[in-house]
Amino acid sequence: QVQLVESGGGLVQAGGSLRLSCAASGRTFRSYTMGWFRQGPGKEREFVAGISWSGDSHDYAGSVKGRFTISRDNAKNTLYLQMNSLKPEDTAVYYCAAATKVGTNYDLPQWYDYWGQGTQVTVSS
Repeated sequence: QVQLVESGGGLVQAGGSLRLSCAASGRTFRSYTMGWFRQGPGKEREFVAGISWSGDSHDYAGSVKGRFTISRDNAKNTLYLQMNSLKPEDTAVYYCAAATKVGTNYDLPQWYDYWGQGTQVTVSS
């Protein structure tokens, strides 16, 4: 069993930055594909970014490419999402997720086996 705990959300003005963290329990974090998803008010959960177990491969949703950066520190069992140039439309609950399968289906929610409880990000205009 893996537990994921997100932190770092909050209220920020448009154009500002936030860094989200996702702390994972267990000693096998380094073997998991990891992803970030978000769900805005009245919207479906959507893919934001994904990263391979090694950190060498990653992918982003078109809406965040060039503004968000996903990274991981396997020694600290932690996943990060650096969010710059935030826009009001980035307002959502952000979730991290872990997949035990090998592959690069980063954008498929059903690929992931474990989910965190989410952290709220609110961007004011």
